[in-house]
Amino acid sequence: MNMAAAQAKSPCPGCGGLFPDTDAPGSAHAYLGASHGCWAVYCDILAKEYGEYKYPEVHRLTVDSYAAQHPGTPSRQSIQSVAGHLISLYLVLERGMNAKRATAAIRKAIEQSHHFMWLPPPPSLGALTVLDVVGAKNIDEHTSRVQQWARSVWETWTPHHQTIQKWAER
Repeated sequence: MNMAAAQAKSPCPGCGGLFPDTDAPGSAHAYLGASHGCWAVYCDILAKEYGEYKYPEVHRLTVDSYAAQHPGTPSRQSIQSVAGHLISLYLVLERGMNAKRATAAIRKAIEQSHHFMWLPPPPSLGALTVLDVVGAKNIDEHTSRVQQWARSVWETWTPHHQTIQKWAER
């Protein structure tokens, strides 16, 4: 393999971040629209949260931000996933709910998932991606970066905030 091929990067279909090309076909996840390279970086972040950071409160925002930034294509699973994660972003960022309560609220909302519909994703899903989180040097920096990422992702979904709020309050 030549040096240029080793450094070739392609945009992730979800977040738009540039990640190393891989030979793996299709998406890295069954219904999230993520490239293999992007998914690998996300998994590295999760490993750090589970291991080194001992499952921090900000983990809820990590998962929600990633899923909302990689909505995939319309399907029952992706509609339910995006709705649940956007509800959680709303509850944490706008209502100040802690992660435990937001997770419980998602479970309750999913019981009403027949009300959910496909929300056309915005043209840009945020200026920040997993690439802006992965290099954090400690838990404080990590937390700050995840919070900024979550806010960036949430703001991109502004055209749908009213719908998400209604789902959350059901």
